[in-house]
Amino acid sequence: MNKGERKFYNVFTELQCFILANMSRGEVNGVTATHYNIIEYIYRNDKCTGKQVAKAFNISPPAISRQLKFLVENHLIEQKQSSLDRRIFNLSATDKGKFIIDNSENFRERVAKQVSKALTRDELESLTSLLGKVIGEIVEGHT
Repeated sequence: MNKGERKFYNVFTELQCFILANMSRGEVNGVTATHYNIIEYIYRNDKCTGKQVAKAFNISPPAISRQLKFLVENHLIEQKQSSLDRRIFNLSATDKGKFIIDNSENFRERVAKQVSKALTRDELESLTSLLGKVIGEIVEGHT
């Protein structure tokens, strides 16, 4: 992906997560952009710990615990106690969590490529900036 596509891809991630979080039905009801990013991190860093996730996102331990609890309860990640140190729980994305990440990435890549083909570089930069502004307003209005 070129730089313009990557910027659009990142902005579109926010829109897609907003759509997913506000769906009235489906398997991913209530998933926020933060949840999505945590699932993706865990997927890419299999068997990481809650402490590592908290550090990666600069989130306090109590806040990350709430996020992880939601993801476990919704079968998007799983926690398994370490056989070496019973105080440590390793995190992994479930098949459901992996499916969400893989399908979301494929969808965003297809859209980014199609938009990139349809617009000039300047138009793509303008669209990305405008979408970022609009999505910021939409997300702020729902917090």
